[in-house]
Amino acid sequence: MTQLRQVERLPLWDQAYAELRQALLAGRFAPGERILLRDVATELGISPTPVRDAVNRLIAEHVLERGSSGQGGGAVVPRLDVGRFDELLTIRCDLEGRAAARAAEHAQPGDIVALDGLLAEMKALIRGQRLDAYLDLHRRFHFGLYALARMPILEGLIENIWLRCGPVLTYVIPDYVLLQKGSDLHTAALAALSRSDADASCAAIRQDIREAGRYIAGLADADGLIADPAAGRRSHAGEAARAAS
Repeated sequence: MTQLRQVERLPLWDQAYAELRQALLAGRFAPGERILLRDVATELGISPTPVRDAVNRLIAEHVLERGSSGQGGGAVVPRLDVGRFDELLTIRCDLEGRAAARAAEHAQPGDIVALDGLLAEMKALIRGQRLDAYLDLHRRFHFGLYALARMPILEGLIENIWLRCGPVLTYVIPDYVLLQKGSDLHTAALAALSRSDADASCAAIRQDIREAGRYIAGLADADGLIADPAAGRRSHAGEAARAAS
């Protein structure tokens, strides 16, 4: 009788690395935010050592920057300037456009149905202005589409670029998302997939990236650093409250 091998647990640092990657992809950490080793370790229920190893790997991959106090200071989510952001968008357009084109060659009816379900959920959240879960669905839609390309190396490269710009992608909430430009382009990409039109699928995804990118780049401050629009709204609200008092 063939014996089953014992299931091996991933090293703790590997698990910490995976959790931090998912949090960055989901926009959990804002640009400029400090990631403290002890806080992350407490949240994950592990010691700071594997968290430090995971953070060091993300720093080596240029996803995070070293904190000001060395390793004990954890890391900082980089703020992006317009030039670096445009570079990332250019790479995203090339990689994701290629994945979308290849996906159109492989997509099956069941794949279209699954993506259409995600898109319907995204549109329902927009209509109800319930946007807390929108970015997670948005990411699942994009990576679900790219997975259809059957090019795991390409998919990994796309994920690495998303890690570098994921924090500022949260700035599309709520204003840009409520304009529904992205929804229209997602619909166009899905329609292209359904008719196996590689060129149209590629074009829709590239336009989706560029449209959102123009909005985000427009949030840059006087120094060219992309700023959180919500911070501006809070500042204006504070000024109005002080003026009224």
